Amino acid sequence: MATSDKPLLQVQRLSAQFTRDGVVSQVVKGISFDIAAGEAVGFVGESGCGKSVTARAMMRLAPEGSSVELGGEVRFDGQDLLQLREADMCNIRGQRIAMVFQDPMTSLNPVLSVGAQIDDIVSRHTGMSRAQARRRTVELLGLVGIRDAARRADDFPHQFSGGMRQRVLIAIAVSCQPELLIADEPTTALDVTVQAQILRLLLRLRQELGMALMLITHDFGVIAGMVERVYVMLDGQIVESGAVDDIFARPQHDYTRALLDAVPRLESAGRTRS
Repeated sequence: MATSDKPLLQVQRLSAQFTRDGVVSQVVKGISFDIAAGEAVGFVGESGCGKSVTARAMMRLAPEGSSVELGGEVRFDGQDLLQLREADMCNIRGQRIAMVFQDPMTSLNPVLSVGAQIDDIVSRHTGMSRAQARRRTVELLGLVGIRDAARRADDFPHQFSGGMRQRVLIAIAVSCQPELLIADEPTTALDVTVQAQILRLLLRLRQELGMALMLITHDFGVIAGMVERVYVMLDGQIVESGAVDDIFARPQHDYTRALLDAVPRLESAGRTRS
């Protein structure tokens, strides 16, 4: 567990350079930030600004078909993740740091039931028997608001709506009660009503489980009422950061102001604390 006198996550001068088909691109350019234990932090910026790549770089995950060269430090509970052996990193992924990806349909295996997918992760990380893992799976599906969880565990991803698939991914992510949950555009392609339900679910789980939350989005409206601090990213760099209420009230960077101007009726977007 994290010590109380230091942030849970300390990122210093993180850079990420990807190579694909001989083409080299510098996507993250020496950024620094921190997240305290139990804190909710937002990363906001337009598509391609580097926010999702930042999360993947922290987890040492390269896009399919690419190689990645990382620089800097990513200290999680005092350990530099960039220096760990892959076997040790695998023990941290999913167990202490978990990630909810953007597209729930492509993130789930279409030929396995959702229960089988959760069972596998739970048993692998906790050592539970199959029977114990299935009980835990049903409990997790109920936790994220899927009704008749024992029966639905045997259903396949295509039998769930987009919002329900996202709930399944969240159940997988919190299955081992991670200390840090990374939610990468968790409401993409969902209608407004379902978006609000997913955000309320993340807020509730964060409070109940005591997790830190790194919420990645292109929309300032999404982080309203969800996070304490925000980092604004542009072209692989952090251009502004601060308490979320200060950023909303007094943005300093032109890019931040443009992002805020793109959010209609900001005051009605839900800027309330639970």
